Amino acid sequence: MEPNLISAIALDLGTTSIKAALVDGYGNLHHMSSLPAPAIDGHDGRYESNALDYANRAEDVLQQCAANFSYKPPLGLCSQRSSFLLWENVTGEPVTPLISWQDNRGSRCCDRLHDSDDNIHSLTGLRLTPYYFAPKLSVLLQVNPDWRHQLTEGKWSVGTLDTFLIWRWTNGQQFITDASMAARTLLMDIQHRQWSSQLCKLFDIPSPVLPQIKPTTRLNVPLNNGFTLQSSVGDQSAALLACVAGNADEALINLGTGGFVIRILAQETTALKGYLQTLVCQEENHPPRFAIEGTLNSISAAVAPYPIMKCHFDELAQSKIFCIAEPSGLGAPYFRKEWGIHFSESTAALTAPQMAILMLEAIIFRVARILEDFHHNAPLSRAYLSGGLSESSCLQLGIAHCAPCPIVHVAQKETSLQGAALLAFQQGIKSSRSGDTIPIIPGENALFRKYQHWKNWLDTLLGTQHN
Repeated sequence: MEPNLISAIALDLGTTSIKAALVDGYGNLHHMSSLPAPAIDGHDGRYESNALDYANRAEDVLQQCAANFSYKPPLGLCSQRSSFLLWENVTGEPVTPLISWQDNRGSRCCDRLHDSDDNIHSLTGLRLTPYYFAPKLSVLLQVNPDWRHQLTEGKWSVGTLDTFLIWRWTNGQQFITDASMAARTLLMDIQHRQWSSQLCKLFDIPSPVLPQIKPTTRLNVPLNNGFTLQSSVGDQSAALLACVAGNADEALINLGTGGFVIRILAQETTALKGYLQTLVCQEENHPPRFAIEGTLNSISAAVAPYPIMKCHFDELAQSKIFCIAEPSGLGAPYFRKEWGIHFSESTAALTAPQMAILMLEAIIFRVARILEDFHHNAPLSRAYLSGGLSESSCLQLGIAHCAPCPIVHVAQKETSLQGAALLAFQQGIKSSRSGDTIPIIPGENALFRKYQHWKNWLDTLLGTQHN
């Protein structure tokens, strides 16, 4: 590849893998390097990994990619949004493990603040759940009173993964996060893009210990590894921008460790009850971009024991059993942690392939319902499907047959990398809008009929009247 075609280098700090690639002006990825993220130890609701090991692997991945060229293009960073840690300021050594977004220890804080949920939602666009930074940090500071002193005295720092790595790569000179990452902490007022004193008081977290909130782009931060960081953004925001750019009539479905369905929120469109309002990015001298988001929790863990890649579309809807397949509780718009993996009747007699089909149906139906809600609110012209689980042809066809709009399986699989590079190069890279529209098989659609019955079953189970 000619050097003048190289636009940016992107680094994706994922939950299961860490990836870097050069991205040219056409959106093509070159010299991609990858390492698995450190294994997450999950027990008793805690999900932790080695933070220093993660930082070293991220540096290794970046340097492996950079070894293929002789100069340093602008760097775009995208990160898992709610994983965080505490570290010592003098040594840079982590005080805690990297605490995953999947960690549940913030539950007691959420229970305490239950009556403040609506107020929190109005300020943050999010619901009160233990997935986010604030509930977990609140509990840690309550359980370990000396930690608060260490933070307020400036001996320790706390931040999400992006903040920690930028701090390390600037020798402690830059203690920052971007607006899209800050917006997922439950501590930022998304309309004013600043830490909220009201929210900090609710969670009992001193605001002076939080990093400075920066725009997503034009950071121009020199790093000690020779790169210049130009953008930093949440991974889901990066993927959305790569696929749909600014088109409010399109949506992105990403199915990986968890799942989400997200679309740009047009100014004239009202947010839907129960769904998240996401600050996608804050570009310098531009209005912030917002999106509406539905979530599926921990779906990869649900399907992991079963042979989902061997499932076929014609095997769907052969059983009358309904399923929920979110081990850590239903995500947006429901936020019902008491419902994880659940079946309408006993599955004791089912084989592993039959169980795989039920799990896939649960994912298909949740995605279809989110798209249906979005479509009723403002018509969708298409939705793009990406993520590791999207490689299942059964899942692809199932979503296409239940969705209210055409589904396109994106050709570019690393959408987060592409979006991070796009922001680093200030829109000089094309988005990955190419892909194959998933065909609808002619004939009777038994799956769609089962989907209609599943919706009624779910509403009855939850005791709610859905929009």
